[in-house]
Amino acid sequence: MTQARPAITEASYSTNAANSLIHLYRAEVGKMTAYRQRLDTSTNWAVVTTAGLTSFALGSRENSHAIFLFAMFMNYFFLHLEARRFRTFEISHHRVRIMERFFYPAMLGDKVDSSWHQLLLAELAKPRSPIPRADAVGWRLRRNYLWIYAAVAIAWVAKLDLLRDPGARPTFAGFVELASIGNIPGPLVIVAVVVFYAFLIRLAIRATRQYPLEQD
Repeated sequence: MTQARPAITEASYSTNAANSLIHLYRAEVGKMTAYRQRLDTSTNWAVVTTAGLTSFALGSRENSHAIFLFAMFMNYFFLHLEARRFRTFEISHHRVRIMERFFYPAMLGDKVDSSWHQLLLAELAKPRSPIPRADAVGWRLRRNYLWIYAAVAIAWVAKLDLLRDPGARPTFAGFVELASIGNIPGPLVIVAVVVFYAFLIRLAIRATRQYPLEQD
């Protein structure tokens, strides 16, 4: 049996109510713009940090390849910072979508679900992001950070190759041995990096971005 859908009515608004909702819409769009800029800022930090560390690491054969592992850690920090900002951005985005789907169609004479006011009131009373943290991390990975991590991985492999003796024959065992850091053996470092990248790819693949208003 199909559930009965809520009654659809043509909403009417007083001048004060309409003006209040219009001002709310403008305020939420302003918040979205500000947080959109903050998202770009954190991505720029990751790009600049990666470029600087890569230039330093490849600038001299004496510089350790561990710099690239530090770059991976820093990018993970920037990724979580950006995911937190993205979730805050989505709070305003969700409110804007509510008004765009219900309020403005009603103002233009369309018939809308009369219960949408309760949805907006609930969002205003208890702000919450429609995007879970894991999905936010995965979404930013897909959009930006997987490319940054791919560049770091390629540069790391190139650095390890530069550490090889010029006359030595390249072998996989020799490559793994060059990945050692101090007393940490190369195989352990390789395994840790592979597991970390597999974890990132899993986050990116499993992340979804389905808005409650767009699931029908």
